[in-house]
Amino acid sequence: MLKDLTKYDWLLACLFVVTLPLVNPWVRGDGVGYYAYARSLLIEHRLNFEQDWKNGNDTFRSGRINVDGRILPDQYTHTGRIRNIWTVGPSLLWLPFLFLTHAGVLVCNLMGSHIPANGFSSPYLTAMAISTGLYGFLAVWISFRLARRYFDERWAFLAALGIWWASSLPVYMYFNPSWSHAHSAFVVALFLWYWQRTRGDRSAGQWVLLGLLSGLMVNVYYPNGVLLLIPLLEALASYRQAWGKAGDRTKVARMLGTQVLYVAVCVFSLLPTFISRYVIFGSPLQTGYMPARTWNWSSPHLWDVLFSADHGLLCWTPIVALALGGMLLLLRVDRFLAVSSVVVFTSFYLVIAFYPDWDGIASFGNRFFVSLSVLFVLGLAAALAGFEYVWKPHNVTATTSATTALLILWNLGLIFQWGTHLIPARGPISWRTAATNQVTVVPVQAGHALRRYFLRRGQMMKQIEAEDSRQLKETSSE
Repeated sequence: MLKDLTKYDWLLACLFVVTLPLVNPWVRGDGVGYYAYARSLLIEHRLNFEQDWKNGNDTFRSGRINVDGRILPDQYTHTGRIRNIWTVGPSLLWLPFLFLTHAGVLVCNLMGSHIPANGFSSPYLTAMAISTGLYGFLAVWISFRLARRYFDERWAFLAALGIWWASSLPVYMYFNPSWSHAHSAFVVALFLWYWQRTRGDRSAGQWVLLGLLSGLMVNVYYPNGVLLLIPLLEALASYRQAWGKAGDRTKVARMLGTQVLYVAVCVFSLLPTFISRYVIFGSPLQTGYMPARTWNWSSPHLWDVLFSADHGLLCWTPIVALALGGMLLLLRVDRFLAVSSVVVFTSFYLVIAFYPDWDGIASFGNRFFVSLSVLFVLGLAAALAGFEYVWKPHNVTATTSATTALLILWNLGLIFQWGTHLIPARGPISWRTAATNQVTVVPVQAGHALRRYFLRRGQMMKQIEAEDSRQLKETSSE
């Protein structure tokens, strides 16, 4: 395996190691619900989230905890459990790291230390944050490895670098690691990589593993179920090809058998979701999210999801526009992958457009699409390779590298503004204000803020949380 690594693999790994200190060990917002599964199972050995709700950040506790510190009655379901609507999948990925951390804390306490072994102390949060960073990096690395199967390695590397730092991924990989999006990017990349690696004549064992990965994707993030269209399209294409040949009827029956096995394994691997939903809501099929009848079926936000100042995907993270254009160029190297990528993105986009909270509320860009990072890397690599094919200038590498670098710098500046509330975390922003800040405020404040982030992070996070609470109260009172 090591012999297969190139300088680009090592460059990506070195960049991850260098940036690992950026991971922010805090649990806030949606992350309270995601992290609660791992903490409650590890520490209390049951799905009891009361301590998680009580220890949540101020904006999370607002509307859930009364002034006396008691959880409001509407936070409980008819089963007597806290209404935790968030998915269990991220905790499944955190648990190995948290288990080792918990064992280490217990050993240290036996030797005389006094570390709270409650899942909220620094060792646990650090393990959570570092593991999230690792999963985010693996998403990027797997995407790079997949892209280089089709394109020159320099384009795959530049595409991986671009999506890593010029999309919404770094926010949920480093700044908000308790949310599910970096995990989602990882499991989707792993699924697509393994699907591609076993295309053609997949064995029964490989169908089983693909089924496990498919279920894991949905356990981590429900909209990832859209990715299951890829094996469905693959199966339909295989049947169409084989059905017209009389000698392939046996092959059709064998394919059907292995695909039934795949579906059965996929459903089996969803047991963590089914069980947690049953315990919390009394039904394995009730998610706790808004029911389908309340979705925007008659007026989907088709334009807003992409172009709104309220976290529109393409205006907040313009590098994705290049990636989407590149998906069409995939037709030159893999027609089925190109068609599947377009179908998956379009279906995912429609799901978000119909969803009532299509803007992600407190979101950097449209965070839902972080799941599709691997498709964006493939598309961007195709676009970069296409530039070389069409233009063929001697400086195409320098030009595309400079363009990617500018998009990365813009994105990092916007992340700084969003994280420090120079622009609002919720609702639409003023692009004129954001652009002005990029030139006049970010260069002046970024260095000082970065020093505080490393040296006085706890104090800085408290100030950010206080400002977030203030803006939320102002928005609520309007």
